[in-house]
Amino acid sequence: MAKIKKLFQLKLLSMLFEILLKTSGKLPYLRFKVTNGGLGAQFKYLKHSSFVQRTDEVADQTLVFDLEGVLLKSGSLFPYFMLVAFEAGGLIRALVLLLVYPLVLLVGDELGLRVMVFVSFVGIRKDKFRAGTAILPKFFLECVGVEGFDMVMSYKGKVAVTGMPRVMVEGFLRDYLGIDVVVARELKEFHGYFLGLMEEKMDPGLVLNQKMCTHGIGLGCFRKSHDLKIFSHCKEIYLVTEAEKENWQVLPRNRYPKPLIFHDGRLAFRPTPLASLVMFIWLPFAFVLSTIRTTVFVLLPYKLSMPLLALSGLITTASNAPASVTGKEKPRGVLYVCNHRTLLDPLFVTMALMRSVYAVTYSISRLSEVISPIKTFRLTRDREKDGKMMKKLLSQGDLVVCPEGTTCREPYLLRFSPLFAELTDEIVPVAITVQVTMFYGSTASGHKCLDPTFHLMNPNPMYTVRILNKLPSWQTNDAGGKSRFEVANNVQNQIATALGFECTDLTRKDKYAILAGNEGTV
Repeated sequence: MAKIKKLFQLKLLSMLFEILLKTSGKLPYLRFKVTNGGLGAQFKYLKHSSFVQRTDEVADQTLVFDLEGVLLKSGSLFPYFMLVAFEAGGLIRALVLLLVYPLVLLVGDELGLRVMVFVSFVGIRKDKFRAGTAILPKFFLECVGVEGFDMVMSYKGKVAVTGMPRVMVEGFLRDYLGIDVVVARELKEFHGYFLGLMEEKMDPGLVLNQKMCTHGIGLGCFRKSHDLKIFSHCKEIYLVTEAEKENWQVLPRNRYPKPLIFHDGRLAFRPTPLASLVMFIWLPFAFVLSTIRTTVFVLLPYKLSMPLLALSGLITTASNAPASVTGKEKPRGVLYVCNHRTLLDPLFVTMALMRSVYAVTYSISRLSEVISPIKTFRLTRDREKDGKMMKKLLSQGDLVVCPEGTTCREPYLLRFSPLFAELTDEIVPVAITVQVTMFYGSTASGHKCLDPTFHLMNPNPMYTVRILNKLPSWQTNDAGGKSRFEVANNVQNQIATALGFECTDLTRKDKYAILAGNEGTV
């Protein structure tokens, strides 16, 4: 009888919330007093600024908040499941998810969520699933509202409640926001494979009682049954209205609690239902366009290929190389040192110089080596062997090297390997930026042989190559007496300054350990 009474109270609370939502379009927050017996008799409205200012009063209390309803500006979960389906399951699975989305809208929130979970996860290997830590955090961060972020981060103790599976959100909440406790459902598995089914709703009482003080603060939308059970433990409950969320601003990058330096995945856009439909319509044309662009790259000389590629939508902006570098009379080759954005970097440096150069790289597929219009050579990670090979190449012509050793998509530069500083004093820094709208042309855990294809499948990819001034002799290793580390750091700083990027001490191993769980061998 007691359970029936409690369920009735929760249902009554839910109905009251729905009525208030429809009648309070301009009211940003609703406040409810809750007692052990159920809903209190009083509630009042509270502004965002007032809520943040109350932090001193409730500093010792814990905030229990709904991830989708409070922290994220958009409550739609489809983009995150589309990312899982596309990145972890493949193109066919993503298409199936898009086709069943009308059904998801018809069957209601809870059943619709279960349908998306099943389509996205069934048959995925648990030990290979890294989207929750390598892909989704970027898209979660880009959807965080400033106002919701301020409210959540103003509390020392935080408990996140979400309807999504734990494996999708825990990495983002713990690593980027420092959330103490995540209340979410686990996915069922069989012999290491996800079954696409979520465990039954857990009773959060024990978890919350251990982490919360005597009285906690609840903040959410209260649209789901599991929310009601969890928030019934709170002394006070605040409701964020949809009308207020529409006016929220997206959290700027400089306010991220932790810098977003590494992320993986092919999709460069937020895959809403409409955007996903556009992508699938574009894919057949994209494959043909990528084939044409590749053919132009490989077969035609640079003076012909550049205007043809521009007509196809591939925009390349290149600075003119200084006269002291382009001169034909020089004792040995020039070493062009550039930051690494995609596998095509050396090719676009070649186009900027309008002459062929050699390129060395760590990770390049056999297919890319075969179709490359310039000569590429693999580095072995053996310092002595790599140094000898690069010196030999420099004696035969100009050479392009990317000392970061791996690509970085965000406005950061990884630590430069100092090996190049010992090879020659003829060093020219090159600053490269890349902009894409649909697909990333790099990956840490996917098939690297498809990197150039995905980049060239973008409708209007933009490449900017800035050839900076040659390093003065007094700043080099041999003539200037600088250490190889000083030279490497100097070149890194020059490129970062030209691009407006930030230098880091992170390396290739750091990236692959975070995104792929390995050391980046191919």
